[in-house]
Amino acid sequence: MVSHCTRRKIKSDSPKSVKNFALILKILSMIYKLVQSNTYATKRIWLLKMYVLNFHRDIYYTDSQLFGNQAIVDNIINDISCMLKVPRRCLHILSTSKGLIAGNLRYIEEGGTKVSCSCATAVAVPSNIQGIRNLITDAKFLLIVEKDATFQRLLDDNFCSKVSPCVMVTGKGVPDLNTRLLIKKLWDTFHIPIFTLVDADPHGIEIMCIYKYGSMSMSFEAHNLTVPAIRWLGLLPSDVKRLNIPKDTLIPLTKRDQMKLDSILKRPYVTCQPFWRKEMEIMADSKMKAEIQALTFLSSDYLSRVYLPNKLKFGGWI
Repeated sequence: MVSHCTRRKIKSDSPKSVKNFALILKILSMIYKLVQSNTYATKRIWLLKMYVLNFHRDIYYTDSQLFGNQAIVDNIINDISCMLKVPRRCLHILSTSKGLIAGNLRYIEEGGTKVSCSCATAVAVPSNIQGIRNLITDAKFLLIVEKDATFQRLLDDNFCSKVSPCVMVTGKGVPDLNTRLLIKKLWDTFHIPIFTLVDADPHGIEIMCIYKYGSMSMSFEAHNLTVPAIRWLGLLPSDVKRLNIPKDTLIPLTKRDQMKLDSILKRPYVTCQPFWRKEMEIMADSKMKAEIQALTFLSSDYLSRVYLPNKLKFGGWI
């Protein structure tokens, strides 16, 4: 759980706070109606010009002039969830998922739809994680993949069939609420090892920390969203040197990267992870970062054929 969360006050006694307070009351009234009618508000898919898809919540479209933009709605819903000390799903507000699942997993969605994931194609993470039931798997581990491109490459290489039965999940970068809820539900249900595969850079480490320890914005609900047992499988900064990855494939840390890395190193939970700290110090000393794709310079299928199988076989995680 995030132990260094911050607090902020929501005022209603000044002219500047009038609009924000009105927005809170407006959304509270809508939540009341949703709960009373036992219905849910979620993000809709709207077809725009040139068939571009854009995602917005039902709530936003009821009065877009009042709300201004989607980010304002998201922040207010988080504030209400925090003030009432209940998860967002208890407010009958669901998020549209961007994450994907693949591998050895079957379940039934709230509406009764049977879902059978496979090793060849990915399935979208459900919008209502609380509603899924009858989860079944023979998986020996769960692999969280940071980036969609890496996830798709592992599917193309048929990784799930080459190693022990497993489940793979990607949040396509920073994970959304449903992807985090799914990881937590899979852990609570099966208690199988969970590994992360992220870039050897501060951004990848930050994403891994969100799954393991939580995020600042959702710190009040960290106990429902985090899995402290998650392990860092790769790409480790020490792996970059050990595997002799060509230096011209590495990327110098930017000033922003260095600030992010320094910030992570100062977090209280890092003191409990000496091996994580050592890896981050290796990165800081080298002033270089590496993407998972750097492994393709060793061979096109090195990640799925050599790197991951060996790491899993010989316990190469921290």
